[in-house]
Amino acid sequence: MKYLSPKADLTFKKVFGEHPDLVISFLNALLPFNKPEEEITWVEYLNPELVPVTPMRKDSIVDVRCKDKQGRQFIVEMQMMWTSAYKQRVLFNASKAYVSQLDKGGDYDLLQPVYSLNLVNDTFSEKQTYYHDFQIVETADTHEIIEGLRFIFIELPKFTPQNYGDKKMQVLWLRFLTEINEKTREVPEELMENPEIHKAVNQLEESAFSDAQLQGYDRFWDMVSTAKMQISSSRREAQEKGRAEGRAEGRAEGRAEGRAEGEYNKQIEIAQSMKADGLPFETIAKYTSLSTEEIERL
Repeated sequence: MKYLSPKADLTFKKVFGEHPDLVISFLNALLPFNKPEEEITWVEYLNPELVPVTPMRKDSIVDVRCKDKQGRQFIVEMQMMWTSAYKQRVLFNASKAYVSQLDKGGDYDLLQPVYSLNLVNDTFSEKQTYYHDFQIVETADTHEIIEGLRFIFIELPKFTPQNYGDKKMQVLWLRFLTEINEKTREVPEELMENPEIHKAVNQLEESAFSDAQLQGYDRFWDMVSTAKMQISSSRREAQEKGRAEGRAEGRAEGRAEGRAEGEYNKQIEIAQSMKADGLPFETIAKYTSLSTEEIERL
């Protein structure tokens, strides 16, 4: 049996965007629910395109978006590489989902929490842990929390099930994401023994996809490879330029401005290179801080 990787857009959305029972199991395993009554029992899929209130505002698309019986919203994204703009993108999308709950004149008490779950196939922190839970807290007393937005980032390359005493389903789902790919011929028995994981694995069988879908799958990985090369090259150039400008300025303010300008120029260079290679505007926007409108004007 041949399988595809669950990390690609095609497969990730098929597993978690078409099967409510699988996304329920996935969310319950990976979100920081501390009480049984917090767990999800039912979901309704929502439009993954977060359309702005006015046409002049920025549009955005997420991988999976759904809500439960309480009205809580859940945004799930698979990010293949880390960029400096990704946290801002996550905050932007979650905030848009949060404020879009109310119509004009609506009561703020009706607002329900938005959870943003982000699987990152890259590393971005120096901490050893792979699981990062962000909330809005009072800096002097972290027991004081403003409820409404919660952000979970998981660094997949750091996950090793042998070293963690996490929830069983959390380990199984992360093993599903990190261990199964095109080289897999036999799925570990402990994964197939679980009904949800077994069903998810079946969705990855290569025979379940058309030739056109398989071609799109290959193009996805080509785009990821191209984007990684462009980002890596532009990052090195920006760092060298920033160091040179910092030495010339010799002042903290000059260095800060140089870094800010260098970061923006880096995003422009990355977008120009990716655009020249024919990558879709939505893909370029996902890995830079630029909007599709800015990318179109380049």
